[in-house]
Amino acid sequence: PAHLHRAAAALMLAAIAGKALFVKEIEQALLDGRAQVAVHSMKDLPAELAPGLILAAVSAREDPRDALVSPHGTLDQLPEGAVVGTSSLRRQCQLLAARPDLRIKLLRGNVPTRVRKLDDGDYDAIVLAAAGLTRLGLAARITEHLAIERCLPAVAQGVLAIETRADDLETRALVRAALHDPREEQRITAERAFLARMGGSCQTPLAAHATLAGDQLHLAALCGTPDGTRVLRAAVDGAAADAAALGVAAAEALLAQGADAIIAAAAVPLAHP
Repeated sequence: PAHLHRAAAALMLAAIAGKALFVKEIEQALLDGRAQVAVHSMKDLPAELAPGLILAAVSAREDPRDALVSPHGTLDQLPEGAVVGTSSLRRQCQLLAARPDLRIKLLRGNVPTRVRKLDDGDYDAIVLAAAGLTRLGLAARITEHLAIERCLPAVAQGVLAIETRADDLETRALVRAALHDPREEQRITAERAFLARMGGSCQTPLAAHATLAGDQLHLAALCGTPDGTRVLRAAVDGAAADAAALGVAAAEALLAQGADAIIAAAAVPLAHP
């Protein structure tokens, strides 16, 4: 519905802008020489890095799933019309596709702050990355790991990105030798190639998740509307050596289904109610 799209856009824009600004501030510290290494959640990095910077290494992936935290238990156990907190249109899209009765409410702050807001009764449930909860020692708070088939993760969810200046060859080599996971790089390459080809902004629900079996790569991808009424899915398989081409192929499959119209609609400024 138009009113839900309008409300979602208004609520999410501040969170999106804040995240992008934080990434840019860290990258500026690299470019200014105030830092030699930057560590990000890979899912927060744009498809194209700032000029002069390079992705020196990617970590092994923590649990990529989304996690529900709720005194009510699982997603299916939430009461009718439950208030669910998230700052992700991707999550909102898939949650509403599964449970159209839910009421989505913006959730901001660091992970402990978000959990505290749940405990204070501001929400019936919140959805966060399982990786973040686990890394902060809060895995016990998870009441359901949402199946990947039900809530496809964000591109590179659960992976840490280590960024350096492109001309700092010594630091780049040290970081890569100590922290880089080459198998993970193949998965990331496919997922980020998908994101780049889609050309969507953070205002479009997009998701992609790659898995490896030997030298074969499987990529599942999704594009949907914020209200969850339209969810497009695609899956491709091929050689891991062709990871980037597989990412593009998944994007082309979604665009052929009409994802371009979804992306275009998200880019159009919404009229005031």
